[in-house]
Amino acid sequence: MIGDSQHYQKETYDEVWQQPHVVQWTQLLLDSYRQWLTKELIDRAGTFLEQAKRLFESSLIVVSHGLQDDPILNYGNQEALILWEMDWNQFTHTPSRHTAEPVNQAERADMLRQAKSKGYIDDYRGIRISRTGKRFLVERAIVWNVVDSQGLRHGQAATFSTWSYVDADSHS
Repeated sequence: MIGDSQHYQKETYDEVWQQPHVVQWTQLLLDSYRQWLTKELIDRAGTFLEQAKRLFESSLIVVSHGLQDDPILNYGNQEALILWEMDWNQFTHTPSRHTAEPVNQAERADMLRQAKSKGYIDDYRGIRISRTGKRFLVERAIVWNVVDSQGLRHGQAATFSTWSYVDADSHS
C-alpha cells in the first residue's frame, strides 16, 4: 500500500511544477529569497520552467503559504510533500499552522511575526508534524517574506535541509 501511494504521489509530482501559477510563484519565491539573503536558493540558469522544475526537484525542503488570516500552504516541493506525507492537493489545502502540533503553534506564530518584521530569519529551529503524526525537528531553517518587485507581500516561505525524526515523548 505504501509503495502504491508513493507511486501515485510521484506521478502527480511530475506535473505540478509545470502549472503556470506554480512557475510564476516559483519566480516570486526565488526572487524574494535573493532579495532578502543576497544569494540564490538554487541555480537560476535556464527558463522559468526549468527553474520551477529545479526547485521542485531540489533536495532542500521548500514550503510557502499565502496571506490569509489563517494562511493556507500554497507550495511544497517534492521533498516537502514526502516529508509531510501529502500529495500536492492535500498540501495546498492545509492551513500552514497544521504543520506544527497545537502545543508548538504559538512558538511558530512568533517566528513568523519575526520574519515578517525583519524580512527574513535564518536560524529557525522547531518541531513539525506530518499528516500521519510523525514528528521531526527542523534546524537552521530560513524563513522569508515573499514579495514582488514593488515590495508587495504575497506570503512567506521557508527552506531547510537539516531535520530529524523525534520521538513523541521528546521535547526540543
